[in-house]
Amino acid sequence: MKKPFLLPLALAALLLSCQGKKIEANYEVIPLPQKITLLKGESFIVNNNTQICYPKNDTLLQKNADFLAEYLCKNIGQVLSTAACNGDPHKNVIFLKIDDSIENEEGYELNITPETVTITGRTPAGVFYGMQTLRKSIPIVTENAQIALPQVHIKDSPRFGYRGMHLDVARHFFPADFVKKYIDILALHNINTFHWHLTDDQGWRIESKKFPKLTEIGSIRKETVIGLNSKEYDGEPYGGFYTQDEITEIIAYAQDRYITIIPEVDLPGHTLAVLAAYPEFGCTGGPYEVSPQWGIFEDVLCIGNEEAMVFLENILDEITDLFPSKYIHIGGDEAPRNRWKVCPKCQARIKAEGLKADKNHTSEDYLQTYCAQRMEKFLNNKGKQIIGWDEILEGNIAPNATIMSWRGMNGGIKAAQMGHNVIMAPTDYAYFDYYQSADIDNEPLSIGNLITIEKTYGMEPVPAVLSETEKKYIIGVQANLWTEYIATTEHVEYMVLPRMAALSEVQWTMPEQKDFNRFASRLPQLLDIYDKYDYNYATQIFDIQASFTPVPEKRAVEVVLSTIDDASIYYTLDGTPPSKASTAYTGPVLITQTALFRAVAIRKGKPGKIVSESINFNKATSKRITLKLQPSDKYKYAGGITLVDGLQGNSNYATGRWLGFIGGDMEAVIDLEQPTEISRVATEAIVSMSAWIMGSTGLEVYISDDNKEFRPVASKDYPIETDYSKHSIETYEVGFEPTTTRYVKVIVKRSPTLPKGHMGEGTAPYMFLDELRVD
Repeated sequence: MKKPFLLPLALAALLLSCQGKKIEANYEVIPLPQKITLLKGESFIVNNNTQICYPKNDTLLQKNADFLAEYLCKNIGQVLSTAACNGDPHKNVIFLKIDDSIENEEGYELNITPETVTITGRTPAGVFYGMQTLRKSIPIVTENAQIALPQVHIKDSPRFGYRGMHLDVARHFFPADFVKKYIDILALHNINTFHWHLTDDQGWRIESKKFPKLTEIGSIRKETVIGLNSKEYDGEPYGGFYTQDEITEIIAYAQDRYITIIPEVDLPGHTLAVLAAYPEFGCTGGPYEVSPQWGIFEDVLCIGNEEAMVFLENILDEITDLFPSKYIHIGGDEAPRNRWKVCPKCQARIKAEGLKADKNHTSEDYLQTYCAQRMEKFLNNKGKQIIGWDEILEGNIAPNATIMSWRGMNGGIKAAQMGHNVIMAPTDYAYFDYYQSADIDNEPLSIGNLITIEKTYGMEPVPAVLSETEKKYIIGVQANLWTEYIATTEHVEYMVLPRMAALSEVQWTMPEQKDFNRFASRLPQLLDIYDKYDYNYATQIFDIQASFTPVPEKRAVEVVLSTIDDASIYYTLDGTPPSKASTAYTGPVLITQTALFRAVAIRKGKPGKIVSESINFNKATSKRITLKLQPSDKYKYAGGITLVDGLQGNSNYATGRWLGFIGGDMEAVIDLEQPTEISRVATEAIVSMSAWIMGSTGLEVYISDDNKEFRPVASKDYPIETDYSKHSIETYEVGFEPTTTRYVKVIVKRSPTLPKGHMGEGTAPYMFLDELRVD
């Protein structure tokens, strides 16, 4: 009796096998939408007959529909057709539409029922961001599968209207095709502004019809310094620029993706490329060259030279004709005043304009303000507004200027309190040219410092110190990628991804919605898209997170390990490679003697990156330490215990292994807890003159039995460093006849000022110290 049903059942099974396994969308994407409401019931099934529809005669939504079809094809391998619709469609359709009742200009709603997917925005841009959410919610399919979109209502809009990402193409040039790819990466992360840094000392990258020498001469440097401003050069000419036709094409490409391009022409500093082409615009007349090295240079535009000012107006006239954006970025950062102080033309301009020094600013500071205000007035008359780095606050700020706060947030706070719009782009969180891992030996060369993805994610761009009215002036957030040490497109991608994902949640998602662990758990789905598009990204977020903390009461170092996915971890203490046969990590490990600690996470039988740490005990390790002078707040980290934690820092001063002192000698008292024989004291310091960091000029050692009366036992002086290109770790040590003591006082003497000829001449340098070793 049941035999007649065998054929239909077999046929049904065959059909199901052809459709493949069912894969559901996950709407917790990056950036996280403000409100996701999952609904019960059947899912919308995407199949070959699903159509993407848009209102008839709406060319922008038609273009959006084409993008969505392209995105989904990449995700699921199915080519969905697009079509204009009259009225609301009814079944098996993804419908794009406009609804001006949605409050936010970039807001959208995503509604999914078993019959339809509807993406509604106040504007086409809002629809585009709804498409990004849908695109990122659908897993990448590598085999035949049935895509199910669970019923949902998503209501979303960005926290900030300005969501920026920067790219420096002056230090290293990247072709137009890559700039388009970079714009696609921005679009994936809901970023709506591309800050294009087109000019600097090392190259002028934009074609000028009025000033052809800017590209004939200013776009090419004769060679490039090797490494961290060493004295060695590669001997190879380097150059490149974008034609105006290429720029027009790139602007249109960005506009299609609802991204505004803001060009930056840096002035009056960072202009050696201009001066090499037109030396008459400098204070000395030259000779100048397009700089083959990195840094800040004394030669800047001569503001007292009217021809130089007219040049700026003419070049900005060309820029405004090319770029339709509301804003033009005029730089304004790192412009030394040295040349202006002795330039007759600049001093004449100061006198003619009545620019006078006060207790806070020099007359030369106000000369830069004159330049900024003049350019602002010129651009205002062209219907544009200026953005400038926070240095333009040093003087009478241009009245309608927007401030990009990069030297921390204080500049942004000051500007907001003055009623100026502010874009937060602080170095501590948003400089993606910094290392993204403390393990710099396994990272490509970087300018230094350290910004992990977690650090970026933790950024809160609206300081609590501002009033509610002042907070409204924080209009957005941006991250910057400077490319002194980034020469390839692959390296660009590696430095921005996935930190750009963390940035996107700072820019888009409300702070009460943010949680780093949840973000980390959502990241793999976005990384699948990176893989699909062959983006080169960093994977440190999957590495073991290891903390090594001194425990003075146990005279030990405590090791705590974790991974974002709770992977199994195994470790050794003797330096041998860890494996599944090694000791399993089950909780904190106490190290009480010198060890070479190594650990590995194993996922699905495959070992990950090995974490390795040398823990070296001496007579001061994990002992109580008291500092007379505290480190700088920025480089304080765990405080004095850092100097006796048994852990050695590498050449990156910002990993937390070094303490940064400024304004005085380092003086520490170490309690050895009982009378102990000692005969040697040593420490280490980073020397990096280009980063305004100098070493020690002397080491003094004192001992005491009661921590009250100290007597000297040894001292040694060291010469002041004068090599500006030096970047090294220097050891300072002093030996003496064995003596017994309980308390050891160590004074590490600082270099008093940066030497003559240095850009910071006369300024107190930092002194970064690591372990204090007592043997």
